[in-house]
Amino acid sequence: MFRRFASFGMAAVAAFIATSAVAGDIEIIDAPEIDVSKSASAQGWYIRGDLGYSGWIKGDRPRLTDAGGTRDFDTARFSRPLSYGVGIGYQFSDLLRGDVTADFSKDDFKGSAACAGGPCAFKADYSAAGLMANGYIDLGTLAGFTPYLGAGLGATWLDWRNPACSGAGCPGVEGRDGLRFTYALMAGASVDLTSRVKLDFGYRFSGMGGGKAFRSAAGDVDIRDHGLHKHEFRVGLRVPLW
Repeated sequence: MFRRFASFGMAAVAAFIATSAVAGDIEIIDAPEIDVSKSASAQGWYIRGDLGYSGWIKGDRPRLTDAGGTRDFDTARFSRPLSYGVGIGYQFSDLLRGDVTADFSKDDFKGSAACAGGPCAFKADYSAAGLMANGYIDLGTLAGFTPYLGAGLGATWLDWRNPACSGAGCPGVEGRDGLRFTYALMAGASVDLTSRVKLDFGYRFSGMGGGKAFRSAAGDVDIRDHGLHKHEFRVGLRVPLW
């Protein structure tokens, strides 16, 4: 009996030594670490520049008032303009930043209405210059990629110009301009191109209040728009000032 236990013990010791030798030859491979803690941006001032494309603009139908009463336009169509903007901002922390931006765009409008003297078709263009104060929440950084949410408030100077009308009932009108309340909602992400330069890309929805669009010199014809809503895809760069 003792011999059997002794033989079993020697075999177990030999197996343990062999297993240890094999384990010593195995290399442990360290997995690469992914930094999810901080953005590459340090706190401080930055400047930015952006380009935007308005894939869809919704303008509530303009309203025409003349001797025949007040009527909505039968049709209204806007083009899909490009926009551009510049701004300056401050990175308060890894999660919070804000900036002030100036944005510029031009657009074309076509529409038809039942004028007092008969059907008429309008076309015109406008330019828009807006100033916005924006705030953003950065949602954490993964391998240089930082998603964000944002919102902005401001005002836009809208200038209607070059009106033209065709049709039997066309009145003579001239463009109007004025300041419009504007708000915006943003979502997107930034990518670290270098330790100092970030590429921003995302979506922005903006809403602009309504106001006067065209008016005749005699004051007997008045056309008002009901505001504009833009859906924009935007791309831009952010660079710290030091």
